[in-house]
Amino acid sequence: MRIVVLTGKDSFLRVERSRRLQDALEAQFGSVDRFELDGASCPLSAVLDELRSYGLLSQHKLVVLDNAEAFLGAEDRRRAMERYAEEPQQESTLLMRAGARWNPGKFDKLVEASGGAVIKCEAPSEQDAVRWCSVRAEKRHGSQLAPGAAELLVEKIGPDLARLDTELAKLAAAAGEGKPVPRSLVAEFVGLSREEAAWELQSVLLRGGPRAALEKLDELVRVSGVPEVMVGWSIVDVLRKVHDAARLIAQGRSDFEAGKQLRLWGDSQALVCRAARALGPHRAAQLLAEAVRTDMRTKSGLSSDSKRTFEALVVVTGERFR
Repeated sequence: MRIVVLTGKDSFLRVERSRRLQDALEAQFGSVDRFELDGASCPLSAVLDELRSYGLLSQHKLVVLDNAEAFLGAEDRRRAMERYAEEPQQESTLLMRAGARWNPGKFDKLVEASGGAVIKCEAPSEQDAVRWCSVRAEKRHGSQLAPGAAELLVEKIGPDLARLDTELAKLAAAAGEGKPVPRSLVAEFVGLSREEAAWELQSVLLRGGPRAALEKLDELVRVSGVPEVMVGWSIVDVLRKVHDAARLIAQGRSDFEAGKQLRLWGDSQALVCRAARALGPHRAAQLLAEAVRTDMRTKSGLSSDSKRTFEALVVVTGERFR
């Protein structure tokens, strides 16, 4: 393959498949010269010159182009690369790596027609992630996961392979060489579950106002690595609860009755019902609809920066709850 395109959000899979490609090239050609370029800033001439020039020390070159979606965003560059894909250099391999905003089209078909590949690097399902953890722990970290350990790990983190691999390394070290990783160790060493992290944001939204909610959002996404999809789910979920509670209270139900029907207990019942009374069913419905639209924009790629989009929603929501 002289052109390989890796697309998708899962950075671990992009790195892992890049390594496999380089290993395959080294097995075929011996040593390989590797050059890395940033598609967001490098000119077309730099990419083509690198592909068409001969390596100084090795028989083959691997040219890695990151941010490939930005590089092909310009019409002139896309057409030039389409022409290159029709007859790629045999002395070079072009590895293009892109995120979720890759737009498939004629270029992809030309890559595959020339013997190359366009490979999606998407997060696996939770069931596949559980199986992956068991295999990865044994093959990469020399440890075995006791029954229930992989399930709890995926429940807490989700199917993010990069984060799962980091946690597996820590758990294997904590368990000790040759010892299995019990479920109790996962519970002790791995942070809050996604649901627990989501409730952290919800409770701050309901009681702390916009500034505290912004700080919590930044902590969850930047520090704790909570997926942005979970942030969207968390905000929509709490606004759904507030809307449903507001509707029940407007029908004459008590806070206790509304909380029981919505399965809310303790602090969550008090906070949700207080917000529901402050908003009323009409304003609660408007806020819920806005949250659903915002969540859809981030998932459909219409938002260029999902974190900033959620920050704006958090400010509006926090102000309304005050």
